[in-house]
Amino acid sequence: MDRNGVTEGEFEERGMNKCAEQVSHLALDIGGSLIKMVYFCGENSGSEHQQGILSSKESCGLSNGNTNCSVLGGKLHFRKFETSKINECLEFMSSKQFHRNGEDCHGASVSEKNIIKATGGGAFKFADLFKEKLGMTLDKVDEMNSLVAGANFLLKAASHEAYTYMDGQKEYVQIDQNDLYPYLLVNIGSGVSMIKVDGDGKFERVSGTSVGGGTFWGLGKLLTKCKSFDELLELSYSGNNRVIDMLVGDIYGGMDYSKIGLSSTAIASSFGKAVSEDKDLEEYKPEDVARSLLRMISNNIGQIAYLNALRFGLKRIFFGGFFIRGHAYTMDTISVAVNFWSNGEAKAMFLRHEGFLGALGAFMSHRKDGFADLMAHHLVEQVPTKPSRNAGGGLNNSSILKDVNENISIECTMQLSN
Repeated sequence: MDRNGVTEGEFEERGMNKCAEQVSHLALDIGGSLIKMVYFCGENSGSEHQQGILSSKESCGLSNGNTNCSVLGGKLHFRKFETSKINECLEFMSSKQFHRNGEDCHGASVSEKNIIKATGGGAFKFADLFKEKLGMTLDKVDEMNSLVAGANFLLKAASHEAYTYMDGQKEYVQIDQNDLYPYLLVNIGSGVSMIKVDGDGKFERVSGTSVGGGTFWGLGKLLTKCKSFDELLELSYSGNNRVIDMLVGDIYGGMDYSKIGLSSTAIASSFGKAVSEDKDLEEYKPEDVARSLLRMISNNIGQIAYLNALRFGLKRIFFGGFFIRGHAYTMDTISVAVNFWSNGEAKAMFLRHEGFLGALGAFMSHRKDGFADLMAHHLVEQVPTKPSRNAGGGLNNSSILKDVNENISIECTMQLSN
């Protein structure tokens, strides 16, 4: 999966549009908290735009050397659902008639018509439910394989996929395909997996932690009464973690501990002030609790990630998973942790399509079943490079959150072996 023959340019991401033609090649990543969906929808090949894409059969052989194939233009769509509300996912699939479209999929055999690729623990847990409700069989794809395949594809095919974020500054990073490996992939879902990637299909899960997105959501729900992950993130925007966290300055009378490089504003103990204050939970603002919780978990993940990168001599660390969601304070906290512990030698990098790595990787496994290749065709950068600030001077990152968090689509071409 490289960029040979792929038009150098831009992915165009928009809100979810109704497919003009046939839906085909569906994949799911069913995690403990969220279900991520990727599916391809062919467009009207008679349009002037599509004729431009499909005009030359030569394009078929550019990325994989195979000239015995056909090319289908369309869009790759991304959607998400809460796993606890899996019926919403089933209803969406039923409304789009995915359970019927399979029999007419381009290049699909009769035996493939009701089989969809699926990864994550839910592919096992909910297999019977999909069979009962939709008559569809989940073809299970290894979770780690899917994460790595999805990340590798995006880092090679998308020119505006990876970026750094610190102190409110977002900068895209151009990836040299000849110098991509090795790198550390940190996938932050309900829990966290840290994977050392050495090449296509060459990887090892080297570490992880149970303190991840599920921890933030679960504790946040108990402590703030928020009903959803997005509500909890939104609440944290206006919070002040210094009300609850014990800082170095609180211990040293407002001074830095310069001998070991700690500023007075560094967090010495998350939630530490609650120990010495005679307050009940109800006396703390929910937004302050949410911010402190977010800082604690993000800091922990950033530090563990860097220590594993150091362990294997890795300079590139990519963070993915729906925990991040383009959230300014989450990214800033992770970046500061990596920067601090590495003395500025390593940088945290984030991925534009962070939450869909597993689903996209499962989608790519169609390559084994006559699906030859996928070529990203457009990418137009629509995310603001610098978030706006609210009336109080704080970062307002709702525009970035909306971009990566809402249902989107990517224009592309798909190669099918004849």
